[in-house]
Amino acid sequence: MWHPMKYASMLAEKMERHGTRAWLVNTGWAGGRYGVGSRIKLRYTRAILDAIHSGALENAETDVTPVFGLHVPKACPGVPDSLLDPKSSWDDKKDFDSTLKHLGSIYSANFERYADGGGFVAKELADAILAAGPDSGEVSNGNGKAVNGH
Repeated sequence: MWHPMKYASMLAEKMERHGTRAWLVNTGWAGGRYGVGSRIKLRYTRAILDAIHSGALENAETDVTPVFGLHVPKACPGVPDSLLDPKSSWDDKKDFDSTLKHLGSIYSANFERYADGGGFVAKELADAILAAGPDSGEVSNGNGKAVNGH
């Protein structure tokens, strides 16, 4: 098994060489943490995949999520807009912010374990990969103001 930085650099190189785009599709939970929210309906997952394949999302207007910096389409044919904005689907916005910040912090801690590149990638590339990771310093309170998480 190779060092995770080796896999990350191989993926980045192949995506760049072939002009490939990657889409992260939430096929799991929405509306709250496990036990509070519910599974995303399969018809919405299918609608998102259909929109990706048809090119309908290629030039879609997006919002950038706090912490992870993901570009999320504001609209997708056949999918409720609220599902595309995870925070809006949670009743407890403070719980959403706290959960998001916690998830970002555990991702960051894991990324730091591989900060040196493990000898598989140059320090500059390792730094670029780490820089693309989460920023768990602040999340929005939904009113356009940043609040510190914990």
